[in-house]
Amino acid sequence: MTEPTIPLHTDARPRPRPVEALIVVDVQTAFVSGGDAVPDADRVLDRSRDLIARARAAGALVVHLQNDGPSGAVDEPHTPGWELHLPVEPGPLEHVVRKTDDDGFEDTPLGTLLADAGVQALALCGVLSEMCVSATARTALATGFRVVLPHDAHATYDIPAAPGISDLVPAAMSARAAEWALGDEIEIVAHSADATFTGAPRGASVLMPPPPSPVPFAPDLSDRSRSAPFDYLQ
Repeated sequence: MTEPTIPLHTDARPRPRPVEALIVVDVQTAFVSGGDAVPDADRVLDRSRDLIARARAAGALVVHLQNDGPSGAVDEPHTPGWELHLPVEPGPLEHVVRKTDDDGFEDTPLGTLLADAGVQALALCGVLSEMCVSATARTALATGFRVVLPHDAHATYDIPAAPGISDLVPAAMSARAAEWALGDEIEIVAHSADATFTGAPRGASVLMPPPPSPVPFAPDLSDRSRSAPFDYLQ
């Protein structure tokens, strides 16, 4: 098997072409604030705010994914941890899409919103890198979208040590591995500032209804160990 050659855009390489949409994945209070936040929550929030502001200014489509966890989960609907942490400006070009699966396209109107707006290329930010960010990126690629993923705008938790298997894997290494696993079609940029936006060809239609009831299982994040942020790309 040939290893993928993933394009990692740095200051020495041209920026990717502008995209017409931004998907903000699960930037919910439980995952980005308080003691159970991902280690790099402050950085992800800062980069996500910047991406959202620039996408709005350009007239791009902005979609906030919001995960509906099961009863008792940190993201159980209508609990404090479930709430979106960043302000939303609802309108023809900004929507909230609730989901019950890692994949933001599964049983949701996300694909319809993108198609209605004439989107062909999109950027992603949010959490968790190897779960909902990765699953949504994979389906976007498989559907034919060009996908830009800023390295500094997504994050996850440390992977706890497993006796006889591995030591603790720092969150930043897990996030980087998630990028690598997406293959050579994804366009990874080192800095969120390298992702640029243009107006969506058409405004998306109306705000969509929520998806079906939550699935009966979601991972328990409470026992994941956390260490200091492990930034290795400057």
